[in-house]
Amino acid sequence: MNLSSLLLIWYQENKRHLPWRETTDAYTIWVSEIILQQTRVAQGMDYFYRFTQAFPTVQHLAGASETEVLRLWQGLGYYSRARNMHKAAKMVVEQYNGLFPTEYNTLLSLPGIGAYTAAAIASFASNAPYAVVDGNVYRVLSRILGIDTPIDSTEGKKLFSTLAQEHLDKTEPAQYNQAMMDFGAIQCTPQSPRCEDCPFAEQCVAYRTHQTDILPIKSKKTAQRKRFFWYLDIWNDHYTYLGQRTQKDIWQGLYEPLLIEAPLSEIELLQHPTVLALHGEIVHLSPVYKHVLSHQIIEARFVKIHIAQENALLESMQKISDTELNHYPVSRLIDKYRKE
Repeated sequence: MNLSSLLLIWYQENKRHLPWRETTDAYTIWVSEIILQQTRVAQGMDYFYRFTQAFPTVQHLAGASETEVLRLWQGLGYYSRARNMHKAAKMVVEQYNGLFPTEYNTLLSLPGIGAYTAAAIASFASNAPYAVVDGNVYRVLSRILGIDTPIDSTEGKKLFSTLAQEHLDKTEPAQYNQAMMDFGAIQCTPQSPRCEDCPFAEQCVAYRTHQTDILPIKSKKTAQRKRFFWYLDIWNDHYTYLGQRTQKDIWQGLYEPLLIEAPLSEIELLQHPTVLALHGEIVHLSPVYKHVLSHQIIEARFVKIHIAQENALLESMQKISDTELNHYPVSRLIDKYRKE
């Protein structure tokens, strides 16, 4: 029995019942796919429901402000994906009369939609014969077929894309793609895969040659840059001050307290010209918050400062009451500090 037949049999017995699988609406499927690129299903479910309740149609999303969109996305990271969703929604409304496209090449023309997402939407919304290729697919094909070509190489990407398309069940592409993703998420997991009760145990090269902990292979390691943040959490009675990150950097469009980015000691920070110019009372110094991103490691500390009156340093920032603070999207790092 071939790979697709075994996979579809497994899927009928093990498939996950997820809300975005109960529809062929391309907009709903798109929202779920973008969210699930950022997090696992268990965590993504709440975001999916919040997004579709706030923006039930592409018109609602297109008509929202960027701040509203980022606020709902808060905690998922990679905020450029949320901004691209917003741009794509506007394009769909302006260029496609609000009808979310399902044709593969048209989908590729929308911001933030690459080959994987276009294949997912095209197959799930209209059963078009395009194979999805994500981490699950790399892992399953690499292990079953015993392929040691690095998945992050140009050669590897081409090879796995070709193999995925070759093994795709052309009569049931939507079911096959869902089956492949569920199989990778449930059975052929990154660590401790369930090899003993796997339908491919007899033919899986990785299982037979004891390479499940080796395959798939990655060749590149992302270099991580270290950054040091001192946040000045400034309060004047029941008001605080936040600025919006507008530069081309992490967390673009999100809000944050006054920032000093430098590897300073506590003594150096307390003698910093910005801190001295505030003429405030320092009421708390937080411990170090370590925040790891794919390409950066941030060590942040927060200094809570009470001031009696405003000064020129705060002119470019927004004065926000404590009751309105949750209306402003912030990074997960700042959200964690607030909650603790």
